[in-house]
Amino acid sequence: MVDPFIARDERWLLPEGIEELLPDQAEPLERLRRNLLDLFGAWGYRLVIPPIIEHLESLLVGTGRDLELQTFKLTDQLTGRLLGVRADMTPQVARIDAHRLKSSAPARLCYVGPVLHTRPQGFARTRSPFQVGAELYGHDGIDSDAEILQLMVETLAIAGLSRPHIDLGHVGVFRGLAREARLAPEQEQVLFDALQRKAQPEIETYLASQAISPEQRRMLTALVDLNGDERVLAEAREALRSAGPAVQQALANLEQIAQLAQRRMPGSALHFDLAELRGYHYQTGVVFAAFVPGHGQEIARGGRYDDIGRAFGGARPATGFSTDLETLIMLGPRRADQQGAIFAPNVDDAALQAVIADLRRQGQRVCMELPGQSGTAKEMGCDRILERGDGTWQLKTL
Repeated sequence: MVDPFIARDERWLLPEGIEELLPDQAEPLERLRRNLLDLFGAWGYRLVIPPIIEHLESLLVGTGRDLELQTFKLTDQLTGRLLGVRADMTPQVARIDAHRLKSSAPARLCYVGPVLHTRPQGFARTRSPFQVGAELYGHDGIDSDAEILQLMVETLAIAGLSRPHIDLGHVGVFRGLAREARLAPEQEQVLFDALQRKAQPEIETYLASQAISPEQRRMLTALVDLNGDERVLAEAREALRSAGPAVQQALANLEQIAQLAQRRMPGSALHFDLAELRGYHYQTGVVFAAFVPGHGQEIARGGRYDDIGRAFGGARPATGFSTDLETLIMLGPRRADQQGAIFAPNVDDAALQAVIADLRRQGQRVCMELPGQSGTAKEMGCDRILERGDGTWQLKTL
């Protein structure tokens, strides 16, 4: 039903935060999409195409309240069940691995496509990002985490964003300290929120009011300052020396992944932050994000999330990353304009048709003149024209 309150001359307007891409934006995005799928394929990652809409409970498995708030919901007119428009493809790919593929071997899967958010976010302030990512299922070890981290960096390089700043953390450190302190879920959430803001006075005041030991308060507060280069890992070992096995194992895992990543990506700028808890409610291990100079928000993120497939009948180890194609294009270097099209006159000539077919096989764009058309060849985006000369059809610059 047409909204009677929308004026006739405003019906072309799109909802706020929803945009369409015209040729100058759509064509670079499509080229990058193809290049990235070629990259993923070279690494052994196979493409899956999840549906745009699913039962709501499938989309929100293990992802926490943030994704629920970002998900559009509607009622299925066939069944009466609640559906959701995907806001993130990761749960969908986990479902595919656990329930559709059912493999015991490692599975490398990749995806690309639009998602929809209830609120704008990210660099472009869009509600309809074009998500691309890769996931590795079935291997619980530092090699798979390092592979995903390296693939994320390669992805950014394909987009022209070389030598990004990589933030590394591990949710097992805070989770282990919270368990040792016997924090209730609501206490853990309050402390989690304060850590994300690095609000040290607030953290100290809150912990002082809780029934936990002074040593536990000290270690939880120390997380705020445990950020910097690789020397932070040694500082963390010292600051958290009284922590239990779960915390020590998380620190060791982070150190091993960092060492392997540095060997595979020499010269990479790695930064460590033990108070950074991206995706805390569904991540289970290392977490990482990429940044570039002059832009304060992350441009890609990933990490380990071993439990997300449990609801689908297959709790396999899993690690992956995702990013947004439009963000990569906007932040990447301006590329020279692609060569324009070739204008071909409307002439019934077999030789001309053969030349056109050959040019198209070479990847050239050829636009045929239409009888009685208005507008010039240049208005059609053409910068060359086919003209007959010396008995042959030849290309000439417009």
